[in-house]
Amino acid sequence: MADANDPSDARLPNTAPAEAASDSFAAVDLGSNSFHLLVARMDGGTLQVIDRYKEMVRLGEGLMPDKRLREDVAERALACLERMGQRLRDMSAHNVRAVGTNTLRQVRPETRFLERAEAALGHPIEVIAGREEARLIYLGVAHGLAIGDEKRLVVDIGGGSTELIVGQGFRPHLRESLHMGCVSMSARFFADDKITAKAMERAELLGALEVRPVRELFRHSGWSTATGSSGTVKSIAAVISAQGWSEDGISAEALQRLRDALIDFGKLSAIDLKGLSEERRPVFAGGVAVLRAVFLNLGIGHMRVSDQALREGLIYEMVGRVQHEDVRERTVATLCRRFDIDAEHAARVRATALNLLEQLRDSWQLGHPNYPDILRWAAELHEIGLAVAHTQYQKHGAYLLRNADLPGFTRQEQDVLAALVLGHRRKFPTDVFTDLPSGARRCARRLCVLLRLAVLMHRGRSSQVKPSPVLKAADDTLVLRFPEGWLDRHPLSRLELEEEASRLAGGDIVLDYA
Repeated sequence: MADANDPSDARLPNTAPAEAASDSFAAVDLGSNSFHLLVARMDGGTLQVIDRYKEMVRLGEGLMPDKRLREDVAERALACLERMGQRLRDMSAHNVRAVGTNTLRQVRPETRFLERAEAALGHPIEVIAGREEARLIYLGVAHGLAIGDEKRLVVDIGGGSTELIVGQGFRPHLRESLHMGCVSMSARFFADDKITAKAMERAELLGALEVRPVRELFRHSGWSTATGSSGTVKSIAAVISAQGWSEDGISAEALQRLRDALIDFGKLSAIDLKGLSEERRPVFAGGVAVLRAVFLNLGIGHMRVSDQALREGLIYEMVGRVQHEDVRERTVATLCRRFDIDAEHAARVRATALNLLEQLRDSWQLGHPNYPDILRWAAELHEIGLAVAHTQYQKHGAYLLRNADLPGFTRQEQDVLAALVLGHRRKFPTDVFTDLPSGARRCARRLCVLLRLAVLMHRGRSSQVKPSPVLKAADDTLVLRFPEGWLDRHPLSRLELEEEASRLAGGDIVLDYA
């Protein structure tokens, strides 16, 4: 595990104290088609852009059937990340957030591409789930629109996925991520450079199949305006405007005319439309097919276009965290209510766990500001699995935390939370920590030990004040000392500590107590 100044540990929650932040923030969006870098500052609640950088990496086209990346595409991506890393070199790690979306969700971990990418960028990269991507997209789009009470449909077409969101104000109510995008659709139906009516129809039909499971839900959700974001939507709008087919955004009629024009060209290489960039041309037909499928199946007549999307959402999220408006806090509180967690017991476990963390902050290299948050959330949620069954409830809890849609949390953060909850009782699950990213293994393992001890001390679930033991550590040897004579008066606690020492020994951790 790295020390408190090692950015590799930021795979745990990337929460920074307010005093650690400056007024500039950077967001890196590693999509299946393009990589984007946005540097901005907040000026009176408004996002003021300082710098933008974009490269069409087309990561998605390098994803092979075995979920490995072609080496030429991997090298292209790494070279781009190195260039972005140069721009971010002097920025505080607390003010930089990089996320990977559809393609990085699929790349096999054993390829170690993510670790190579982090080394090239010089910052941790968080892989986010589709619905979390949708939430962040909506956050960015909503801040760019006039505030109103109407419900909005937001559509974001990426290289490998399409996000659909219905929200009101700054809150999303429905979120969905569909497995179709401009790169994947183009690769499947237009890879031979040909654009035929049959290929376009089949592409739109596949899009309809993707939308079908959520079609009625979104059609009847009460939205009154539709807004599109992403390079694909903006490119389509630019072409339609340049042709004079629609002056304000994208109409269904204009999209139909564009579709027919592409078929008339017959080849991707022959497309000659004002407003279409050369780098967008290879994936343009696939993007049009995706958007047409969404229009037809959700009953969209007209769509406005937003300049803001995922990366702006990331920056608004970071600003919120610095100002202590962290959506993850709401997520944990909602889980506690939904699963009827014993709040008083969880609070006692939390207080003890944080007290133990403070004692080992230096000796166990747990000084990073992220660690109290992850330990606190794990303590509050450690009994969530009781909602399923008491037997092996730690396994049920870990499954829920690993697989649920948790707004604000990345996949890596959910994996760490799940590991702590799985390991808070019974056998110490060494293999679970080995499976975590290298930068999070040792710190997560040590946080889990602290959670175990806190849970053990409150196993009787009594509200009576417990003694505050002194905890010291030297490498993986722990020394736990209670007030003189306390263990003699509490033989059951002594027996529990004896059993715990035996279990920890299976994880190569020595526990001495008296």
